[in-house]
Formats: sequence, structure tokens, C-alpha cells
Amino acid sequence: MKNKLVFKNNKSKFYHKLINNEAIYDKNSINRYKKKSDKNEKSYNKNKLKNLEALKNKINSIKNCELKRSATNIVFSDGNPNAKIMIIGEGPGANEDKEGKPFVGRAGKLLDKMLAAIKLDRKNVYISNVVNFRPPMNRRPTEEEIARYLPFLNEHIEIINPKILLLLGSTALNALIGNQVVISKARGKWVNKKIGSANPKVIASFHPAFLMRQPDQKKYAWEDLKMIRKKISELKIKLNG
Repeated sequence: MKNKLVFKNNKSKFYHKLINNEAIYDKNSINRYKKKSDKNEKSYNKNKLKNLEALKNKINSIKNCELKRSATNIVFSDGNPNAKIMIIGEGPGANEDKEGKPFVGRAGKLLDKMLAAIKLDRKNVYISNVVNFRPPMNRRPTEEEIARYLPFLNEHIEIINPKILLLLGSTALNALIGNQVVISKARGKWVNKKIGSANPKVIASFHPAFLMRQPDQKKYAWEDLKMIRKKISELKIKLNG
């Protein structure tokens, strides 16, 4: 009798939650508490934004840095921080330095076209660079500069926790995979790379700026893009936006 009473009370509590939209029954015979799930997701996203802001402030407070001294703005990121696809370039150029966003110049316009070719845009991806301040005269970052900014980059990737990580150009490739690899040989190959708690599928391709100088290489970039589109389907990534 006591067990029946307990069951009855539990059942009444469940129906009370159901009436008040606190629980949703699905067709898989498993109760899922949507309000609780939504609350957890909102809390996770809020913490992510908080962590990103803290990282940005940390980078912006860096001392004795030639890159920062000669730059106008920090260029932290663009796109959707909840995206499952993250793109890493080399560093800001003049337009990026002026606007404070990555890939807004000619190379950025080409990147947008590349993304559109596989039905993506900046609402579906999150973009950053190896270094967050423009190198003087648009030169390539030195090995020392890359090494100094690498912990920030690793933390950035860990916060975003992407499922797919696209490295554009040799600087991004060498920073995260190693100096022993060459972009022309490493591109178009999937690599598993653990970065803190993140464990994305990593692929490298040519930087859009390189493709503007060497348009005959676009055919290889297109092959890489098709691989990314296929991986999105394989991993069942839900595109945001």
C-alpha cells in the first residue's frame, strides 16, 4: 500500500510538471526535461562568452609586444561563438587592424565566397588568427611571436570547442601541427588533434591571400572544401544561424 502511494505521488508530480511545460515526452519513450536542458545550454553559452571576454582582455593586456605597439586594434574574432566549425588564419592585415575583425579585406571576401560554395557563412563558423595584432608591414609573424601567442590560441580553441578546425595557411598549420609539415603536402588530410579539453577534426588548406596570388591552386582548395562539407554531414553537425 505504501509503495502504491509513493508511485501515485511521483506520478502526480510528473503530470504537474507536464501541465506546466516543465517536461516533454518524446516518441522514444524517454522523458526529456526541455526547460532544464535549455537552462543548462544558456548557462554554458553565458560562461563561454564570459571566458572569451576574459581571454580577449588577457591578450589586450600583453606587455612588451612589438605587434601590439604597432597595431591600432586587437583583432580577436568574428562569427558565431557557438559554431562547431572554427577557422584559424595567420594574422590581421591593414583592413582587419582598422576594423578590429579578422578577414574583412580582399582575402576575407574570398573566404566568404569559399564558405558560400559549401553553403556556409559567418553565422555558421567562428574565425580567429594565430596572432591577434597586425604584424608591421603585413610581415609574417616570427617564431617567437607565434610561440608567445600560441597559449592564447590554444585557450581560444578550447573555449570554442569546435568539432572541425580549419587551418588556413602555413602559419596556422605550423603553429598547431608543427614546423615539420608543409602546407602543400599537409592540406586535404584530416588529423585528430587534442587541444586542452577540445578534440577537433583538423584540416589545413591554402590561405585565401595565397590563392589570390596563385589562382591555379584554387582547385585544390575546392577539394578541401568538399571534404569539409562531407565531414559536416558525417559528424551530423547542426549549423547555427
